Amino acid sequence: MGDKNTFTVINDEGKEITCDVLFTFDSDETKKSYIVYTDNTKDDDGNIQVYASIFDPKCEDQTELQPIESEKEWKVIETILESLQEEIRKSESENGDNSSND
Repeated sequence: MGDKNTFTVINDEGKEITCDVLFTFDSDETKKSYIVYTDNTKDDDGNIQVYASIFDPKCEDQTELQPIESEKEWKVIETILESLQEEIRKSESENGDNSSND
């Protein structure tokens, strides 16, 4: 049985790549479902590459992803990613450094 949090895509060179699903969400604004995922490669700055696509949660083959083409949709996704990063930073700072300088 396959892991529900990964899927395989074929890249431009025809090579199979396993991607990890970070999260999925539905947008009331665009009335579409989105999947945010990574292939765990890093960009030139050492940050993990993150991708987003449109998907149909009712479709059996959920690897059939549609490209996001509108600026409005990218803004929705960027806003969600930024708020998630902020949440992660907050929890890391709350849990990470408990030393007090009294």
